[in-house]
Amino acid sequence: MLQDIEPHLACPHCAQHLALDGRTLRCPAGHSFDQARQGYVSLLPGDAHTGTGDTAEMVAARSDFLAAGHYLPVAEALADAAAAALGTASDGPASDGPASDGPLSDRLVVDLGAGTGHYLAHVLDRLDGPAGAALDISKYALRRAAKAHPRIGAVVCDAWRPLPLLDGCADLVLNVFAPRNGPEIRRVLRPGGRLLLVAPTSRHLRELVSGLGLLSVDEEKERRIDEKLSPWLRLVDRTEVEFTLRLPHTAAAAVVGMGPNAWHTAPDRLAAALAALPEPVEVTGSVRLAVYD
Repeated sequence: MLQDIEPHLACPHCAQHLALDGRTLRCPAGHSFDQARQGYVSLLPGDAHTGTGDTAEMVAARSDFLAAGHYLPVAEALADAAAAALGTASDGPASDGPASDGPLSDRLVVDLGAGTGHYLAHVLDRLDGPAGAALDISKYALRRAAKAHPRIGAVVCDAWRPLPLLDGCADLVLNVFAPRNGPEIRRVLRPGGRLLLVAPTSRHLRELVSGLGLLSVDEEKERRIDEKLSPWLRLVDRTEVEFTLRLPHTAAAAVVGMGPNAWHTAPDRLAAALAALPEPVEVTGSVRLAVYD
C-alpha cells in the first residue's frame, strides 16, 4: 500500500520528502498529489507525457499471460537472486554481497518499469518483509500493481526523469524488460544495494519471431546494456535462464500483444500468421539475469 513506501517518496518538483495526509501526499513546499481510487498515485510533473506507456489492451494481455505462469522461471530466478542479495537465501547470506543492516521490514525493493507488479509481488512473497515501490508510466498497469501485493505502493512516473524517491532509499532495484536509467538507479540505491536486471537474449521467442515476423533482439544488447550502465554500476554476476514454452494460440497472441510488437503488428496479419503455426506452438524463453552494484 502507499503508506508502506511513503517514507521513501520525494516530490517530483522540489525533491523534498512527501508525507501522506489521508489520501494526499504533501511536501514542505506545498506541492500535493492525490491518490487515485484504484490505489496508485501519479508523481509525474506537469509537462510529462505518457504516450510511451502500455495501453489498457497491452496490460490486459500481459496480465493474462503472466497469470498463466508462462514466465514463472523468470520470476523464480529473480526471487532467488533477491533473496541472495539481501542475505535471506535458505543456505545463508550470499558470499559475494553484504546484506543490508536492520530488519527486512525496514528495507525497500524498487521495481523500475514494474508493469502489473507481477515480478515485484513474487519477490516480496519470497522476502517476507520489505516494502515494494512499483514505478511505471502506465496508469493502466499500476491499477493492477497497486493490488498485486499488500506491501506494494504504486507510483506513476517517467523512468527517464528523476525518480520520485529519496537518495539511497532502495536496497534492491528490479528492472525486467524495462527502461534503464543508470544515474537514477545509482542515486536511489543505498551503499551496497543492488540492481537485478532481466533482459531477453537473441534466442528469446525466436520461433515466434521467425514465424510471425516479429521484432528480434539485437545480438549486441547485452554489451550495450553494460556500456550504458558502466559509468554508474558494476556488473557482479550474470546467469542465463532458458526454458521451453508450449503456448496455445491465445497465449502466443498475448505475448505478442503485451510488448513492443503490439505497436508494430496488425491484428489481422497476426491472426493469419498464428493460424499457420502448430497448436500448441513450442517457443524458447531465454533471458539473462544480471546483478550490478
